[in-house]
Amino acid sequence: MTSRDKNAPKREGFFRRLKKRLSTNEPEESQNQFGKDRNLSLGLESLSWLNGRKLDAELAEELEDQLLLADVGVETTNKILRELETRLRYSDSVAMALRATLNDIIAPRSQELQIDKSVNPYVILMVGVNGSGKTTTIGKLARHFKQQGLSVMLAAGDTFRAAAVEQLQAWGERNDVPVIAQGTGADPAAVIFDAIEAARSRNIDVLLADTAGRLQNQESLMRELQKIVRVVGKTDSSAPHETMLVLDASLGQNALTQAIQFHKVIGLTGITMTKLDGGAKGGTLVALANQLDVAFRFIGTGENADNLEKFDVDGFINTLLTIDSSMTDAPPDNN
Repeated sequence: MTSRDKNAPKREGFFRRLKKRLSTNEPEESQNQFGKDRNLSLGLESLSWLNGRKLDAELAEELEDQLLLADVGVETTNKILRELETRLRYSDSVAMALRATLNDIIAPRSQELQIDKSVNPYVILMVGVNGSGKTTTIGKLARHFKQQGLSVMLAAGDTFRAAAVEQLQAWGERNDVPVIAQGTGADPAAVIFDAIEAARSRNIDVLLADTAGRLQNQESLMRELQKIVRVVGKTDSSAPHETMLVLDASLGQNALTQAIQFHKVIGLTGITMTKLDGGAKGGTLVALANQLDVAFRFIGTGENADNLEKFDVDGFINTLLTIDSSMTDAPPDNN
């Protein structure tokens, strides 16, 4: 491979290059890789432009731009470029090396949620900020677990917003699962505690506990989450058995900030990413995988009850890179 020239002039930063491209008066047909063929908002739209190229300074710059525009973030982008340089000592295909590098980062986080049926109930605490799709995800999960033959109960732990209780009860009716709720303003920890006791008495397999949406910098609400975790732990020292953060994919790097703070405060075990159908580029998941040791459980791709899929690392990478099947095959042997 062609290595970067150590004596070459220092490259301009990404944002300076982006500003130049956005302010250029060049006609569309004369623009570079970010012109007519690949819209700025699409990030990693296709790998066909990598075919036959070496990782020189020019290509490294283009890859950096693409990764950053796909919401991969600065720290993870730099790691990917370093790994590519190492891999390309043994491979001639930049596209295949990029895919393998992404796989190494993401694959360890792709872990299916396994419900331990010996636990009664298996408590899943759902957390996230307002608007992330948390309550809708709970409804989808209830359907998912019922389809697996598990009995499910919902706990309306978001007691600050009356509409949240009503929304959860609507999902309960839709999925034919019981919902434990109290009045607006009730102690969320007490609601969830009562729900655990009710689930235990009814031999319920899975309890999905909703909580009030909150920003990661709202200290009082984050302390309330800590209280919920403590109270739940009094019913079973291993509970909650899953603490799942629901993230809005359209938030980009803000979603990473949220995840880091929630993990610091209560210790996450799983992440579900929503709104991947709404134009979000998905690169945030790469940054999450690189910076946070938390399992990816599900992705939400729509509003319907069945628009929830188990996280699939190969499918995600192929979608992120728009890789066709030929790019996942081994290169031909020319010897």
